[in-house]
Amino acid sequence: MSGPLTLRNIVAAALLVALALLPVYSQFSHNVFLLTLFTRIVILAMAAVSLNLILGFGGMMSFGHAVYLGIGGYAVGILAFEGVRSGFVQWPAALLASALFALVIGALSLRTRGVYFIMITLAFAQMAYYVIAGLARYGGDDGLTIQQRSQFVAPLNLTDKTQFYYVCLALLFASLYLVWRLVNSRFGLVVQGARSNDTRMRAIGFPTYRYKLVCFVIAGTLCGLAGALLANHTDFVSPAMMYWTRSGDLIIMVVLGGMGSVIGPVFGAVALLVLEEVLSGITEYWQIILGPLLLLVVLFARGGIDGLLGKVRS
Repeated sequence: MSGPLTLRNIVAAALLVALALLPVYSQFSHNVFLLTLFTRIVILAMAAVSLNLILGFGGMMSFGHAVYLGIGGYAVGILAFEGVRSGFVQWPAALLASALFALVIGALSLRTRGVYFIMITLAFAQMAYYVIAGLARYGGDDGLTIQQRSQFVAPLNLTDKTQFYYVCLALLFASLYLVWRLVNSRFGLVVQGARSNDTRMRAIGFPTYRYKLVCFVIAGTLCGLAGALLANHTDFVSPAMMYWTRSGDLIIMVVLGGMGSVIGPVFGAVALLVLEEVLSGITEYWQIILGPLLLLVVLFARGGIDGLLGKVRS
């Protein structure tokens, strides 16, 4: 039975508080790298939260979700390259481009199911990858360096690492709240019902295709925003941002943290990226260690970290 004092809720609250206080610790310990690492973690956690909306709650296995990271990132990079550095232009452009691309992909892929859906999302993502890689004006395969981060009105200054971290964290919290509201609304219940039995939901009068398409577009738009943040964080964009292996990383974060759990993708992103950082410092063959660990989670913790914590009573 879940309650406010379950271990799962305590750990989730502790993690969110730790993320909020991390810049303070980074400043006192003079560990700038820690702040840089967790800025990346927060951004990718936001992308994983967006994927969880369609994968965990909607049952839509998209193997091309990272394409929206690339689209959002390139919207910022291309506009900056052309001299448009205002975040009030760059970020809405990233959201709009991601939403339109998600609308096109969703409108076609949602007419299929199972492996066909997976392959269509992957095919669209790979097409976008090769189109971007062929844009010689914007760096092609080599990527595009962003000379200056998105500009907003004072006192907001994204070149300040602490300010930028808190902007990313605030947007992650907003994404979690949005997903929580959506999945607990009538809209979210219809999407989850369609995941369980689409035929029955249509039989009782729900246009499930439209519901799932809207859900798909929302997820793509959120991931596009994460892409805009990632471009500002790295000061660089490349086609690798939208390659299929990056989509695989996002899926691992969702599965590791717990599919169908609002906070699960945050658990997964923190666990995966911290493990990756620690193990890569021990050996260059760190994937050999990480692989079996992920396999153990899949075999013995079907609900991921969130499910494992939920089974322990405080």
